[in-house]
Amino acid sequence: MKVNNKIKSILGFAMKAGAIASGEVGCMSQVKKNKAYLVIVAEDASQNTKKLFGDKTAFRKIPIRFTGTKEELGKTIGKNPRAVVAIKDKGFAVKLIEVIDQEGFIGGD
Repeated sequence: MKVNNKIKSILGFAMKAGAIASGEVGCMSQVKKNKAYLVIVAEDASQNTKKLFGDKTAFRKIPIRFTGTKEELGKTIGKNPRAVVAIKDKGFAVKLIEVIDQEGFIGGD
């Protein structure tokens, strides 16, 4: 699924607000500290990355969604391609989950 304009807009605002961690190391750190309210993994991320974040988020009951490409996720937050983005603000996370779920997704809570 492509990252639509609504998702891009919310991610952009979240980035400006400093509510995003990106990249595998930064996101895993937020997940382990239970500071992530949502993890978004690119659909073209490696199976290893998808499994790793799937397992870690399931264990901590953090919602995870798979959407967009690494290129799209990175571009949306003004960075190089990113396989993983963690949302550190509950308000942004709730809104993103709502928008992504309306579009249809692969993932779980």
